[in-house]
Amino acid sequence: MRTKNRFLLTAAPFVLTGVVLAGCTAVTADADTASSTAEATSVQNVDASLTAEQVLADNADATTVSADEADTTAETTIALTGDSATVDGEGATVDGNSVTITAGGTYRLSGSLEGSVVIAAPDDAVVALILDDADISNTEGAAVAITGADDVALVLADDSDNTLSDASSYADDAEVDAALYSDADLTISGTGSLTVAGNGNDGITSKDDLTILSGTVTVDAADDGIRGKDALIVEGGTITVTAGGDGVSSDQDADETQGYVWISAGDLEITSGGDAVAAATDVVITGGDLTLVSGGGSTAAMEDGLSAKAIKAGVYVVIEGGTIDADAADDAIHSNGAVHVNDGTLTLASGDDGVHADTALVIDGGDTSVSESYEGLESADITIAGGKVAVTASDDGLNASSGSGESMQDSGETITISGGETTVNAGGDGFDSNGSATMSDGSLTIWGPTSDGNGAIDVNGTFDISGGTLLAAGSAGMAVAPSTDSAQGWVFATTSGSAGSTVEIVADGEVVAEYTADTSFATVVYSGAEIMSGTAYEVVVDGSATTVTAGEGGTSGMGPGQGGQQGGGMPGGNRPDGSDDGQS
Repeated sequence: MRTKNRFLLTAAPFVLTGVVLAGCTAVTADADTASSTAEATSVQNVDASLTAEQVLADNADATTVSADEADTTAETTIALTGDSATVDGEGATVDGNSVTITAGGTYRLSGSLEGSVVIAAPDDAVVALILDDADISNTEGAAVAITGADDVALVLADDSDNTLSDASSYADDAEVDAALYSDADLTISGTGSLTVAGNGNDGITSKDDLTILSGTVTVDAADDGIRGKDALIVEGGTITVTAGGDGVSSDQDADETQGYVWISAGDLEITSGGDAVAAATDVVITGGDLTLVSGGGSTAAMEDGLSAKAIKAGVYVVIEGGTIDADAADDAIHSNGAVHVNDGTLTLASGDDGVHADTALVIDGGDTSVSESYEGLESADITIAGGKVAVTASDDGLNASSGSGESMQDSGETITISGGETTVNAGGDGFDSNGSATMSDGSLTIWGPTSDGNGAIDVNGTFDISGGTLLAAGSAGMAVAPSTDSAQGWVFATTSGSAGSTVEIVADGEVVAEYTADTSFATVVYSGAEIMSGTAYEVVVDGSATTVTAGEGGTSGMGPGQGGQQGGGMPGGNRPDGSDDGQS
């Protein structure tokens, strides 16, 4: 079982052991504001290798209710007639333009109402509310308010079109403050459609669990789009959210087993001013197609102190399937604890970090592409053990940093490459660890930087390579090679080329590796199984050969300078536009 501890702490130096760490910052989302603000907390003892099943097993089970679980099988029909309604059956009353359901059972609503529907049933009641071409608009409060019941199944009748619209504003102390509001567990299902206008605050809010099984759900909200406090589960449906605040979220921060989001299927298109998908604890994605735009996208300017991440979790982000297309003004994927990508197709564009985990990041499957970022992958501990990874960054490509701001010293962070296919194109350091690095398998190809103020490889401690294939082509000013006592040999050559140049590694007249350059370069580092220390090789660029001896050249094992500087996406750091990164 994992442990999730979140305490207010002052940042302090620490030592990494595997993927277990103490002392990073985290966030608690403020669901009552247009987007989240930073709050200094800490996540301890997280294990980035945990699977979705393991993470979910450590969380409280969410409640899902179907219509056939309602307290009676007899259906009460409610005909909405503009400024009033008529009831055929038991359990509901009408007072002017207000319909109140006071008992468990099944209720079918049709027609239009300029007023409200209130469910005020006993705390142990189960209510099935069937919307069958129902249009409910309330200029004085919520369209549907569930203030009493145990569980409510909201069913969208076959081929029905339903709309809910609420007041344009709420009092600051209003308890009921969404177009569709529930104090009970709420499950949405059916094959019809539901369009929700949250004019004054949130679109759909449950103060308990909220589950969406099916249906076409469209939400336009002044603040948060869809919010399940204890848990938000999406198992299907077509969901479109436009929100001034967070798109879909779960914000229970008083219980470490709650406050999570789990998406296993469905099509989600979310445009948010704040975070697109946000959880106080965990975001788990095992399926579905997600299109996420947060804060105006990667080219938008971020307001200081706000959070506009595409996916954000307080403890874990675990991705084991589905497709994610994210365009974020802030980090595309962010966790204050750990991120684990095991499967799925991720296409990410970010105004800050492509993927950020305060403590540990593990990628061992899937296809992850960061097309635009300030820093590509950032965490105190980065492990790539499988999958395909492509990173484009204006600053560091892979950055192992704790945000301590130390330079020139090994402060305990790690990068581990033990599999997969990784390609980095960086304007800053391509492969940057404020601590050490190891490579034992897989392929790692680094293009850039072109500036002498950074290096393709920058490691403050040791960089041991015992397997796999490494090519790093970048500038000459801060060029670093692997450690001289590495088990696998490497060559370092001072030789220049430009984008499109052919780079060949030649042993005894035979080409053992060949690449086409993505950028201009002044140095080349190569390591592969065929390289033996002390042996002469040729590095050939566009037919011009440079003879080198394996294990000689460059600065081996200690990055000379800026590699230890604080990453732009870490706590206390700055975004590329110079503003505070609003870490949260």
